[in-house]
Order: sequence, then structure tokens, then C-alpha cells
Amino acid sequence: MPSFYIEETVDVVVVGAGHAGCEAALATARLGLSTVMFTVSCDSIALMPCNPNIGGSSKGHLVRELDALGGEMGKVIDRTFLQSKMLNVSRGPAVHSLRAQADKQAYSNAMRKVLEGQENLVIRQQEVAELLVEPEKSMDKLRICGVRTVSGAIYHAKVVILATGVYLSASCIYGDVRQNTGPNGLMAANHLSDSLRKLGIRLVRFKTGTPARISKKSIDFSKMAEQKGDERVVPFSFSTDPETVQIPQLSCYLTYTNEETHRIIRENIDRSPLYGGQIHATGPRYCPSIEDKVMKFADKDRHQVFVEPEGRYTDEMYIDGMSSSMPEDVQFAMYRSVPGLENANIVRNAYAIEYDCLAPGQLQNTLEMKDISGLFSAGQFNGSSGYEEAAAQGLMAGINAAMQILGREPLVLLRSEAYIGVLIDDLVTRENREPYRMMTSRAEYRLLLRQDNADRRLRKYGHRVGLVDDAVMEEITAREELIHAEITRMEKTVVPPSASLNEFLVEKGSMPLVSGAKLADLIRRPELSYEELAPFDSERPNVPANTAEQVNMEIKNEGYIKRQMRQVEAFGRMEHKRIPADIDYDAVRSLRIEARQKLKEFRPSSIGQAGRLAGVTPADIAVLLVYMRQQNAKS
Repeated sequence: MPSFYIEETVDVVVVGAGHAGCEAALATARLGLSTVMFTVSCDSIALMPCNPNIGGSSKGHLVRELDALGGEMGKVIDRTFLQSKMLNVSRGPAVHSLRAQADKQAYSNAMRKVLEGQENLVIRQQEVAELLVEPEKSMDKLRICGVRTVSGAIYHAKVVILATGVYLSASCIYGDVRQNTGPNGLMAANHLSDSLRKLGIRLVRFKTGTPARISKKSIDFSKMAEQKGDERVVPFSFSTDPETVQIPQLSCYLTYTNEETHRIIRENIDRSPLYGGQIHATGPRYCPSIEDKVMKFADKDRHQVFVEPEGRYTDEMYIDGMSSSMPEDVQFAMYRSVPGLENANIVRNAYAIEYDCLAPGQLQNTLEMKDISGLFSAGQFNGSSGYEEAAAQGLMAGINAAMQILGREPLVLLRSEAYIGVLIDDLVTRENREPYRMMTSRAEYRLLLRQDNADRRLRKYGHRVGLVDDAVMEEITAREELIHAEITRMEKTVVPPSASLNEFLVEKGSMPLVSGAKLADLIRRPELSYEELAPFDSERPNVPANTAEQVNMEIKNEGYIKRQMRQVEAFGRMEHKRIPADIDYDAVRSLRIEARQKLKEFRPSSIGQAGRLAGVTPADIAVLLVYMRQQNAKS
């Protein structure tokens, strides 16, 4: 340690300034706690080192939920997007999901401006090298008490939030080239992993990758299909004025690989570090490299390639669908085999990146470490992938860190309440052996967890912790009352048959009326909607568009919603059966060995959570319930 060093005391230290770190630091600072956020480079704040977009299938749900709880990502992308689309509109409302192409530099700059203007928050460009701990009072475990930087500076803190992203002992790889850097050539964090291991924190090695960036002026877009944004843009944030996002949008383009592309890859596959053994880390199954696609899906004669702008003021285009770690010469050959890219000039090579992250089984559902009090973590360090997954965890880690300091109840969202609840529960209970990606199929109650009703579901929690103000909450309450009142009115209002109504029904391919019908019953017809029936509803109040959408969806899906609500009630009974923190699983007779091992390793907080552990069967849960009843009877 240097002879002279600085020493400061704060409430919260956040390590990392990616999407998780930004949301965590904003949450704690907004809740009145002095916060310092460390980053290896101020140029990496809210960086998008890979795909230039926010949202997408299921990820759009996370951003909407984040916004409803008081997070920042939705607001910033609304100010910096290049193109916006609502995905899956041809399918049911449960899977509708917003996706926006981002101006990467503008997004980073906008988020940095928010952070720099936030009271109680200081940004420090410095690498954290060591976690400082002390014995936990009255408990046989450790307590975090601060961090030490590579310069020797000490920051005493009540809590520390690790949001290191892909920077821990990072290596970027393509062909024979291995560089010990973080993404985009930024400095890696090379010291903290050793400190974590010394504290008994188990780490694993994961991998992700990114495609090449190609100069726009070297691309022939006439050979590609243009992909435009939505005519009417829907904002991510519930607080964004919809009129402010109706701006000129940039186009993306679609092209395809071909047999020549695949031949180049197959003939050089022995030079791939992924197949040659130079890469040992596990990559994301749902976002494979182009060499993986070609080798594993040999029956496919082509793969989609999306060419996407990285910003309004840069020439770089992102080649989505062709991430790779192939050698540089192979990259030039394979990209130039794609229609429209024959003369492509690569600005940045594609590469894979390996990094250290947390092994499963060490987190509580508050995102606090089980064995070190006051140490929270979020984002890719927790084994997830994606900006949206990271931001959601960052917000929740920040909220719960603040609740701990303030002596208040933590916020834990159930799987039945939010996609964020599904995400965190999966990270806590699953043995994820690859970077975790959110998908709509992971949510059991997705008809209830639509992106359009995220504010109705979660604003109350944001208000409870202090990130959503009273005025916003009053607005939500009033809208909730209006929705219920309008649904009730639709169920009671009967319209008689008339020439104009029947003419309209026939035009819509719907059966004409021979007697009166409730408006709600007409809305339930697949070919009709609440909005379309407005001319035949003389008593209809002035209902805002977002409210009308909710009324329409809830009436149309009433039967399915009621069924899922009954499932949620049954789920809730299991979630509320708490397992004592000090339970001795070795004393639970008749538990199978595998179940006992999993329960001891993950130490679930509820019977519901225990039942989701791999290797724990319904029979094991029955044994556990009997044991808990017996223990309660004794006490």
C-alpha cells in the first residue's frame, strides 16, 4: 500500500458503471444515501459494447417494469433512440414487446448526464482491487465494511454493490489474438477476482461475443431488405409524453448468409478459438456465434443478418447475427460473402470475451450475498446476459441495499408479480451453466405480466420504497379506478340491434345481432375491439388511449386472466410458507441425498423456492412440510 492514501466514508459503494451500476447508484442516491460509483473508465458509463438496442422480446417487459419501479433506462432510451418497433403484434398481448435501436453514444452521454446531476452521487474513475470485511456482530459470518482501490484509497461503506459486468479478468479473443482488455478495448478489472476468491466467493468463467462493425459507406443497401420502424412510436417510459417520441427514424436492413459464407466458415473451423480449445468459458446458448450456427445447424442454407446503425453521427453499422471469434482474415472473407457486404470495410473486428462471474447458489433473493452481509451484486456478474437484465437487477440491488441501511423491509418481487421476479428467482434457484437470458416462456403468468400494465402492477412498490412520488401514484390509482369502472359498465351496457350496428358487424366479418347484446360480449369477439365499438356506445366517457387498451385486453382475456389468478393464489400459498433460515436439513429424515445437498447449497427462503430447485422433487417437499409442521408443534 502507498505511504499516503485517501480515506473516505460513504453509505454505498457501487463497483461498475454499466447498466446495472447506473441503476443501482441512482436508486441509493435518490433514496438519500451518499453513494460513490467506481468505473475503470468514465467513457464506459452505460456503454453498449454489443447490440445497439434496448428491449425486445421479454426484455421490453423488463424495461417497462424497471420504469414503473422508478428506474432510468426507459426514460433515457426514449430520448436517444434511432428506431422503435413493437414486436410480436400478430400474436397475443402477453408477448407484445417494445424494442428500440439506440444511438449508443447519445445513450451513454444522456445517462452520464443524469448520474452527474444526481444529488448524493459521486463518480470515480478508479479500479477497485479489494473488498474490506469485518466479523458480523452476533453472527458467524462476515460483514462488508468498504473497498480498497488499486491506488490504495479506502472507502468505508455500509453496503457494497458489485456490478462489474464483463470486466473481471476479461480477455477479448479472435483467432490467435488474445488481449487482456474489457469490451471495446477498455481496461479490464484485473485485481478484484483474487479478493473475491479469498473471501470464499466462488467464481466461474463465462463468455459472450460481438460481431464486426462495418463502415456504412462500404455497404450496398440495394441488395438488402429495408426494415423501418413503427409509424406511431410507443415510448418505453410511462412518464414520457408520447408526442415527443414521434421523430424521424433510421432504417435497419436485412440480408442473409449463404453457402459461400458457410463454406468459408467450415473450411476454417479448425482456426476458430471456440472449436480449437482456446476458449473454455461457456457462452450463451440463445445467442450463438455464426460459426456455431453453421456447425450446429448444418441443414440451414442461410441465416438472417440484420445491419443496424450504431448512431446518428457515426459511420459504423452493427452486423447483428454474425458474432464471431474467427481470425481476422476469415472475418473479412465471410462478411464479404454476404449480399450487400461484398466491399465491406471492417471498422472493428468481431471478438469473443471471457470474464469472471458469480457461481450459482450464493445469492439471496434480495441480491445480497448469503455469506457476506451488506454485499450485494447485480448484472452480468450474477451470470445473466443483456443490458435489460442487468439494469433490472441493478435497480433491485440498489433498492434492497438502501432498505437495509434505512432499516426497512426489503423489496422482493414474486414470479407472479413481475418478469423481474422471474429473473431474480431463476438466478437464485437455478444452476445456470451459461449466461442467463430472459424469455417470455420463463414467465408462468405472462398474461398477467404484460408490458402494457407494468405501471399498474409495480408503481405501488416504487412508491413504497420512495422512488415514485405521490402525484404519480395518485394518477395510477385514478386510472385503475377508471379501468374497473369502465369494465363494469361494459358488462352492464346492452346495445339493441340496429341497421348501422349490424352493417358494421357484417363488414367486420361478425355475426349481426337479432336481439340486444352486452358491449362486453361484443368486445370478446376476436374481430371486434373496445375502440371500434365507440360509435355505438353513446354513454362512453372520454377514456385515454392507454386506459382503453387495458379495458379491451382485460375484457377479451377475462377467462384466461381469472384462470391465471387462481394459479397465482396457489403459487402464493407456497411462496408464503417460509423456511426457517437456521433449519438443519440433515435432521430432516427421508429427504433424498440429492435433495438434501441442493437444499443445503441454495438454502431457499420458501417452500415455493425449494420446489423450483433442480433435484428437489414434490415428494421431498412433502417430507419437508411434515418436518416443519412437527417443529412448529414442538415450539
